[in-house]
Amino acid sequence: MNLLALDTSTERMSIAVQRGTGDGATLWQHNAAGGAQTSTQLIPEIQRLMALAQLCFEDLDAIVFAAGPGSFTGLRTACSVAQGLAFGAAVPVLPVDTLLAVAEEARWQANNAQTIAVSALLDARMDQLYTADYAFAHGHWTQARGCRLIKPEGLGWNGSDVLAGNVFDGYGERLPDLAARITAMPSAAALLRLAPALLAAGGAVPADQALPIYIRDKVAQTTLERAASKALAGLVP
Repeated sequence: MNLLALDTSTERMSIAVQRGTGDGATLWQHNAAGGAQTSTQLIPEIQRLMALAQLCFEDLDAIVFAAGPGSFTGLRTACSVAQGLAFGAAVPVLPVDTLLAVAEEARWQANNAQTIAVSALLDARMDQLYTADYAFAHGHWTQARGCRLIKPEGLGWNGSDVLAGNVFDGYGERLPDLAARITAMPSAAALLRLAPALLAAGGAVPADQALPIYIRDKVAQTTLERAASKALAGLVP
């Protein structure tokens, strides 16, 4: 199985190419700062990794991308690049839940745990988090609770073994202190580990049907809202 995976849903850009299957698979990956640099670096880095893997885009079984939730611009970038490359090569696209990729990255960091329950968390800005709950057992993931947009204090605790994500520096004191914490970001390598099961379950779509997952329509605060947030921050000791 030959796969290309890309994630630009956060401030980091992650790309990986897999050639082969199982123990015989070889992986090439690139992780770097994203944001404004993504638009100029994403496609050249994809081309570089594909050349290292000695693959043409037509050789791919699918192009995998982190579909969201996440950065509005980052999700649109990953989706449009995946669509364009897949359409030109006539290969399918596999959109993957970004929070599931966070959960998988945490499982991998936990010594490739064979049983684990994870509450995945991503910084949604504007004093909010994206979160969803997953459980891994018998070699596959199930979603225990779907994605929500919440204040940090609204997380609660539902018995998860691990809180995982990129939120602990900014919101750590406002989160439940009843589970282990793993700092984890969605990664292209995690997408590749998830891809075989998702492909087998029929998750791939034609290029023109691939869409980002948006949890909220509002992507920025108004001037008044920013001023109120700064005023509130000034009152917090």
